[in-house]
Amino acid sequence: MAEPFYITTAINYPNGRPHIGHAYEAIATDVVARFQRQRGRDVFFLTGTDEHGLKMAQTAREKGIEPAALAEEMSSYFREMDERLNISCDRFIRTTEADHHRASQAIWQAMADAGDIYLGRYEGWYSVRDEAYYDEKELVTADSGEKLSPQGTLVEWTVEESWFFRLSKYQQALLDHYRDNPDFIRPDARRNEVMRFVEGGLSDLSISRSSFDWGVKVPGDEDHVMYVWVDALTNYLTGIGYPDETEAYKRYWPADIHMIGKDIVRFHAVYWPAFLMSADIPLPKQVFGHGFLLHRGEKMSKSLGNVVDPLDLADAFGVDQLRYFLLREITFGQDGSYSAEAIINRVNADLANSFGNLAQRTLSFIAKNCDGVLPSGSKDDAADEALLALVDEVVRRDMPAHLDALELSQGIEGWLKAVFACNQYIDAQAPWTLRKTDPERMTAVLATLYQAIRDLAIAILPVIPASAGNLLNQMGVPEGERTYAALGDTGSYERLVKSGFKLEAPKPIFPRLEMPPID
Repeated sequence: MAEPFYITTAINYPNGRPHIGHAYEAIATDVVARFQRQRGRDVFFLTGTDEHGLKMAQTAREKGIEPAALAEEMSSYFREMDERLNISCDRFIRTTEADHHRASQAIWQAMADAGDIYLGRYEGWYSVRDEAYYDEKELVTADSGEKLSPQGTLVEWTVEESWFFRLSKYQQALLDHYRDNPDFIRPDARRNEVMRFVEGGLSDLSISRSSFDWGVKVPGDEDHVMYVWVDALTNYLTGIGYPDETEAYKRYWPADIHMIGKDIVRFHAVYWPAFLMSADIPLPKQVFGHGFLLHRGEKMSKSLGNVVDPLDLADAFGVDQLRYFLLREITFGQDGSYSAEAIINRVNADLANSFGNLAQRTLSFIAKNCDGVLPSGSKDDAADEALLALVDEVVRRDMPAHLDALELSQGIEGWLKAVFACNQYIDAQAPWTLRKTDPERMTAVLATLYQAIRDLAIAILPVIPASAGNLLNQMGVPEGERTYAALGDTGSYERLVKSGFKLEAPKPIFPRLEMPPID
């Protein structure tokens, strides 16, 4: 049986429509999921929407509708985003679903049974936007004199009866876990931030609210709903069947990777593992906090007018083009910037001019000058062997190693170097000249190029699945031979030749982009 691999995004808070940051996380996670499937892993990929909490209740009230109606409408936009961006999730979870309420109440009860939940009175600073409580020492003062969270959001003094979780009890256990599992939090900058926070001392955490009722009811106390982060984080368990001992739960938990934004690392790397420790549930293997996506170097905000719908970008430039740009341009884990010009320049340079042109002129040459009959690989020489060896090293060793380490841009950069090598090879070998001077050598060059392009298309499938899949369809590569195992199959090309496959005149895969009426 294939080795399991469980990966999740942070579930999105749908008090507004999706923005490019949501799309970035979904695309990056999708690439990792697709890559692991290609390797033969049994992947379960979870995403969805986090629909409870005070922000949702307030937004619904402002709109004059019930929170449930708001959740239904806004969640549909995130589902549409995933579908349009070709996100291959196995479950889209909603925290308003009945099975999630049951799971949240089950983990609450497990923490209560462990003696880690008690009733008290909360007085402190609360950020509605962050759905988070902050200590006085964490706050900053704005020029206006208002108190702000570390994220720059307004906080308000809140006083109410609350259930508390004994977070302080788990301070040393968390530090021990970080020490013994150095890859639990990545990248290193996030890990260092979390360790400094925990070393500074943990206070018990208020985990219920009684001032509103939009949320999961606290077991045995109908006057309280759970703090949204208890409810939200539990989705990772709900998605695979908790609290029941389902086959999915036993197979996929603990999760391999929680992919999240760096602004919510604390919740995933401090609160979540503490909850799990209390409930006697194994901890996930890794929490990866990626960076922010900036527009022209500026953080996106409605006040600046630079918030862009990711589907508008996909419509303007293409889904695969957007996917490629975001993962090629930005070092994963760090902040990155985008603009229309940057997307156009990167896509035209890498996909249209380099890989697309390589495939188009090679396949067109075969279709026109060989009547679409695939050439045999006779009369090989050192140049052919060197190119295929380089491509093989990239697609079977370097690129998988980078993707496995979540070094997404580095993996794509290595792939692109192999594309450049293919373009240098075709220019040096000049099959258009060989057609007149040495037809036999021409066939060897074309066969070499065909095999190299096939392997490069298979390797880049997780990033640009529709485009690379289209290219492989044109090349006659069977669906079952688009895995990493197939990359090592040296006989695949000869089988295709012997099958009698005939190449039709190819259709361009990556047309050059022009500046659209959007930025």
